Amino acid sequence: MRRLIDRFYERLGSIVKPLDARSALDAGCGEGETIARLRDQLPDRLSAIDILDECVTYTKQRLPFVDVSRQSVYELPFDDDAFDLVLSLEVLEHLNSPVAGLRELGRVARRDLVLSVPYEPYFRLGSLLRGNYVRQLGNHPEHVNHWNRRSFPALLQPHFDVAEVAVTFPWLIAHCRPQRAPRA
Repeated sequence: MRRLIDRFYERLGSIVKPLDARSALDAGCGEGETIARLRDQLPDRLSAIDILDECVTYTKQRLPFVDVSRQSVYELPFDDDAFDLVLSLEVLEHLNSPVAGLRELGRVARRDLVLSVPYEPYFRLGSLLRGNYVRQLGNHPEHVNHWNRRSFPALLQPHFDVAEVAVTFPWLIAHCRPQRAPRA
């Protein structure tokens, strides 16, 4: 499992680094693992949010150089186009309304979004093989949405220009850009 996670972050870093963002938001930062692992590829102007108080507290202690606050991805307290890069990793599968979350993430993204979700059914099969969530057939009890190689881009395309969807088994990572209406 450790190798899979390491490969996930290696692939994520290869997507993020060339974007050369000057500002970034980690929406759904959890314990700050993404920021800690990708610190060299991320800008100095970093913000992070999570819905859980304990994650916010831990991340503030772990990464004191990051502006961390308790917020919902449904109502981000940032201006439109506030960040060159918005990361939201392993969040969408937890949302009752992923489309509403995507709209809000897209609103604050000036240039790029990088989003990841478990690659189903492989993620569940891996959990099941490890003896996790057997009664739920490997499905994490907090995962209310499930996507695969076709359905994840289909979710994103009405809202973003999808530059790439990479498979980093057992996850999918999408690099997107906000769709902007033509200015009059």
